[in-house]
Amino acid sequence: MFKRLEALLAGVSDEVACLSTTACELFHAFEEFHWVGFYRVTVPGELTVGPYQGGHGCLKISFDRGVCGAAARTKQVQIVSDVNAVTDHIACSTTTQSEIVLPVVDVNDELRAVLDVDSDELAHFDAMDQYHLAKVCDLLTRTCYVVS
Repeated sequence: MFKRLEALLAGVSDEVACLSTTACELFHAFEEFHWVGFYRVTVPGELTVGPYQGGHGCLKISFDRGVCGAAARTKQVQIVSDVNAVTDHIACSTTTQSEIVLPVVDVNDELRAVLDVDSDELAHFDAMDQYHLAKVCDLLTRTCYVVS
């Protein structure tokens, strides 16, 4: 899947095209992923949904709320084995059981978005998922965020 995504994004620098293609590829590559998408930094301290694949996402998320907000605020990967155990988890879908959220930065290490992947299975995500999804985020940094 990574080589295919790399080929699809070659020569593409438009943010929406890069993020849309990435969300689509990830969503269709793994049937355990029921929601794959990005929350983009649109104003300081706030994320806006899109592009994504799956059911509706939350439209806006503040950096001080939820798992996506924590990933944005800290620029650290968040792996949640059981979203019901997280007190400030923002439930956009009642079927989500676990999620992983990774920061997406530009070449100047400025946060541009977070990649959010949800699963209906408990404890679905692990260090291997983090490794591979971090490679995807690095690819995005090198393709759609080369111009600061």
